[in-house]
Amino acid sequence: MKENILKDKSYSFSVRIVKLSQFLVTEKKEYVLSKQILRSGTSVGANIREAEYAQSKADFIHKLSISLKEANETEYWLDLLFDTNYLNNDLYKSLIIDIQELLKLLIFIIKKTKSNLKNNKYK
Repeated sequence: MKENILKDKSYSFSVRIVKLSQFLVTEKKEYVLSKQILRSGTSVGANIREAEYAQSKADFIHKLSISLKEANETEYWLDLLFDTNYLNNDLYKSLIIDIQELLKLLIFIIKKTKSNLKNNKYK
């Protein structure tokens, strides 16, 4: 079976986000922001999974674009949680590295797929 780095990394990140949300609720008694980051952070991987069975290359690009938006939103929530002292520096840096890597991968794949589509590689 072919390795899918984006799928694997996004799933691992989703697991970390679920655990972060649990930590925020149980240890920090923070309920609103924990739900926001849980929703956006797990949506990244969910949309990547949806893109696997896209109906067309345009649908594939669309699903990954949604994932890109959710990753960007997740980065916002991580910044906010750090700046409001819910996350310590080590945890924040670790999560930011992961989400920025996912953002870079998504941007690359979207651009490459659009370029290939424009150059008739998928037609």
